[in-house]
Order: sequence, then C-alpha cells, then structure tokens
Amino acid sequence: MLQNYARKRVIAIDRLGFEFKILDKMTYQDITKRPEDGCYIYGMFLEGARWNYETHVLTDSKPKELYSDIPLMQLMPVPDRVQPKTGIYNCPLYKVLSRRGTLSTTGHSTNYVMSLELPSKEDEAVWIRAGVAGFLSLSY
Repeated sequence: MLQNYARKRVIAIDRLGFEFKILDKMTYQDITKRPEDGCYIYGMFLEGARWNYETHVLTDSKPKELYSDIPLMQLMPVPDRVQPKTGIYNCPLYKVLSRRGTLSTTGHSTNYVMSLELPSKEDEAVWIRAGVAGFLSLSY
C-alpha cells in the first residue's frame, strides 16, 4: 500500500488547488473503487438554487423547494491552479444552516468549510444576491 502512495505526486499545501468535476450522471452507489487521483464527495445540499441534471449547470430552485441535492463531485488536486473568472459560481459550503460560527485564526467562520466551483450560465452576482449556499447538514 505504501508503494502506491510513493508513486503519487506531492503538492505543497501553499500551491494546492482543486479542480471540481461534477459527476451528475452517477451516484455514490455507482462507485466501486476509489479514484486514481483526488476524492469523491457527496451528501451536500443547496439552498437558494438547484443543480439542473439536464443542462449540467446551476439554476433557479423549483417553487416551494427549500433545499436540493448537490450531485456527486470529484475533487482533483492541481498545483498552482488558476481559477476560472467566468462560467462558475464560487458557492460557499457550510457545516450547518446557520451560516455563522466564531471567527477562527484563518479569518473564516468555524462553520465555513470551503467554496465549491459550480458551473453556471448566470453571472456570479445573481447567485450572490440570491444567497445561494451549500450545506453539509440540514437540521429542520
């Protein structure tokens, strides 16, 4: 097992970025082995928008729908990655719905996890004004 890790490339933490691959044609139940690189993430929820499985972009929520699922994603580690300027929404991901926590030494809330790059045909400002965010846990 250690030999497999030795063959993997090592990326310094200050150069590490992630490429977000949305695997909306699969579910976590379709996964039979770990990815060659990166990791799979699932079980997240969106508030204020939904993922459109037909057009493969972020879109408006359906009427009376408070939360929707974020599809299975693969996070791929990439050194010195340049983030796209258009075509995505940097969706904040929080642990719980309150969107608040105490300020940590990193300058982020202790409730904040990371930003997910979700493909969008709309300008990012549309989703910011709508208050779109992702959550790991719904407690209602």
